Amino acid sequence: MELGLANKKALVLASSQGLGLSVATALVQEGAHVMICGRSADKLAEVAGQLTAQGPGKADFAVVDLSVKSAAQDLYANAKAKLGRVDILVNNTGGPPPGATTTPDADVWRTYFDTMILRVIEVTNLCLPDMQANNWGRVLTIASSGVEQPIPNLAMSNTLRSSLVGWSKSLANEVGQFGITANMQLPGRIHTARLDQLDGGNAERSGRTIEEVRAQNEAQIPVGRYGRTEEFGELAAFLVSERASYVNGSVIRCDGGATVGI
Repeated sequence: MELGLANKKALVLASSQGLGLSVATALVQEGAHVMICGRSADKLAEVAGQLTAQGPGKADFAVVDLSVKSAAQDLYANAKAKLGRVDILVNNTGGPPPGATTTPDADVWRTYFDTMILRVIEVTNLCLPDMQANNWGRVLTIASSGVEQPIPNLAMSNTLRSSLVGWSKSLANEVGQFGITANMQLPGRIHTARLDQLDGGNAERSGRTIEEVRAQNEAQIPVGRYGRTEEFGELAAFLVSERASYVNGSVIRCDGGATVGI
C-alpha cells in the first residue's frame, strides 16, 4: 500500500531512541523528510545520519529539552527553518519516574505536567497553522496503555497521560474541517530501553531476575511476547498517512491484546 508520505514534512518529538525513533524510521522509509529531536546533539547527529543514509527520505535534527519554558517555540522555529513547514506532528515524551499516587510532591507533578502535557499542547498549537494553510495535516500523540488500564506503580504516568486523551479528542473535533486528523496511539509492552528499565526495577523490588519478570509479563499478553519497535512505528506511519484520512479522534492500541477492557 502506498501511504502517500513521500516528501511530507514530519516533526517527531523525543525521537533519538525508543518509540519516537521507531516512528521516525518508518516515516523516512516512506520517503518523508523528518526532524528528530532530543537532548543529546551527538546522539541526534548520529541517528539522523543513519536515517538519511537508509532513505529514501531524510532526517534533520534539533536539540531540545522539553522541560525548558521556551522549548516549544525554539523547536518550532528549528522545524520551520529545516523543514519549511510541518505536515505531520508526532507528539512523544519521556515518562515520569515510577511510584504510587502519594510518592511525588506537588512540585514534581508540576514539572512533569509542563514537560509531558503543556509542551505537547504548545508545539501542536504552533504547528497547526501550517496544516490549516495546506488543508492537510496529522497530529499523532503517543501516550501509554495506562490511560485505559492503569499500570501499577506508574501512577503519575497514568494520570498525566490520561489528560491528553480528552485534549486529543477535543482537537480532532476542532480541526477535522481543515483536513487535519488528531489521534492517539497507545503502546503496551513494546521492547525498548524504557521497558528494560521498568522491568529491571520490578525485578529488584521483587527479588527476581529480569528474565523472570519478563516471562511473567509476556504470559499476560495474548500474543505471548513483547512488541517490536518496528511494529509500533509502522502503525504510526499508517495513522499519519494519506490512507488514514478518515481515522480521526481515535485511540489506537498497539499492545498485543494485553489491555483487558473492550
